[in-house]
Parts: sequence; structure tokens; C-alpha cells
Amino acid sequence: MQGLERRNRLLEIIRLRGFASVDEIVRELAVSESTARRDLDLLEEQGSARRTHGGVLYVGGFAAGEVGGRQPAHWAAKQAIARRAVAEIADGETVLLDGGTTTYEVARLLVGRSLQVVTNSLPVANLFASESRTDLVLLGGYVSPRTGVCLGPYANELLGRLHVTTTVLSAAGISAEGLFNAHLLLAETEQAMLRAAGRVIVVADSSKFGRKSLTLVAPLDSIDLVISDAGLSSDWQTQITAAGPRLLLAEPTEGEAVVAPPVATPPSRRRPA
Repeated sequence: MQGLERRNRLLEIIRLRGFASVDEIVRELAVSESTARRDLDLLEEQGSARRTHGGVLYVGGFAAGEVGGRQPAHWAAKQAIARRAVAEIADGETVLLDGGTTTYEVARLLVGRSLQVVTNSLPVANLFASESRTDLVLLGGYVSPRTGVCLGPYANELLGRLHVTTTVLSAAGISAEGLFNAHLLLAETEQAMLRAAGRVIVVADSSKFGRKSLTLVAPLDSIDLVISDAGLSSDWQTQITAAGPRLLLAEPTEGEAVVAPPVATPPSRRRPA
């Protein structure tokens, strides 16, 4: 694998995960540790990544040669969803962000805003760590080496003491039953995030709908707002709005989002136990 191709692959790995350890990079790229570290140094110089102890955080940018591939279109949808989501968040709010890839895009657009940010994601926290206009609270606990996300009983305990204006969550899958996640411990932490929120926004591209994963995080009627892309089918639009949440659709190729027909919103939502 040539140097440019290898670095493009490296950037793709950390972009999709948010965080990757040096050991993971060495193993997946089949390179020496010294080669991996040189590539990481170069990506950091370019502003695409930031080195941390034992790994690297994604901070933005795309690998060269990706235009026209499958991932850019998918990523464009995530970015459009993120743009629509930040328009729903007012300055002065306390916003809780999980560690999903779409949520990371939301976080990038919130940098520089006057907010309180609570997160269990090291990559998200890294965006705000030196931002004087944002108060940052990082939840503790077990750190997943694959995603750089804190989870488990310590994170859940702290969440039980907090109240935030808005929780923004991503999803591994969404079905008629509700929101799903592939990681049991992370699902428990996300349930605690729901309980801490005055309002819950779920950001998920249209490929996530009709899919289930290991654990049901919450039923649809515990969500206040779902933001997806314009590729979401009319059947799913109907199912989501019928279940109670407001639905907004973001068009990646348009500057303005397409809003689904409004539906009556119950005055209060049942939160998952």
C-alpha cells in the first residue's frame, strides 16, 4: 500500500470511529508502529487529526480521492442532518451529545457557540476542550478503545445527577419499536441520557431506518424530534410522525431542510425506565 493510499485509509478509519488507538492502526493497516506514527504526525500537521496518548482523534477533513464513492454521499447526509440539528439549538442551552458519527458532526457545528456541553465522547470533548465560550462536562467511566466513548455505571451515576435542556442521540437502528444500539453498556448510558433531558433529538440518516440492533434504547414516543435526510421513505415518515415525534428532513444538496407535515405533539413524553 502506497503512502497516499495508506494515509487515506487511515483517515477513513479515524473519521468513521472518531478515535483509534495506535495498536488498531498498526493491525488494520499492516504497518509498523513507526510508520503509523509518522502518518499520524502528517495528518495532525494537515489539521485532520489530533494525536492523544496512545491514539488519535478525528477533527475533520476527508481523504483524498473519495469524491464519487459511496461514503461521501452518506457523509453529506450526516452533515446536512447536523446543520438542521444545530438550527434547533439556541445559545445558552445545556446540550448533551453522545458519541455517534452524526452527533460528532453536530458537535463540530456547535463549536464557538455559547453553550454548556455534556458528553461521554472523547472526540466530542476534544472539540470543546480549548473553547472559552463553551462550558464542557465530560462524563467519566469505562472508555471504549474502539470509539473513545465513556460508558458504564460511573457515567450513568453522574447522568442521574444532571439535567440538560437537550439530548442529541445517534442510533444504530430505528424500527417501529424504537431506537436501537449495538452495545449493551452504551444503550444503558443512552437511556440515562434520555432521563436527564428536557428534550430529546435523534439524528439518524435514512439508512438506519428499518434496522434493529442488540438493545432497544427507547420507544419512539420518548423522542421529541427526529432529524433525518430526504432519502427517508414516505412510509417511514408516516410511521415516525404517527408515533409522536416531530420529524425534520434535511436535503444534502439543498441549503434548506424539508419539513414533514406537522402532527400534534403530546404535552409530555414517557421516558424509558
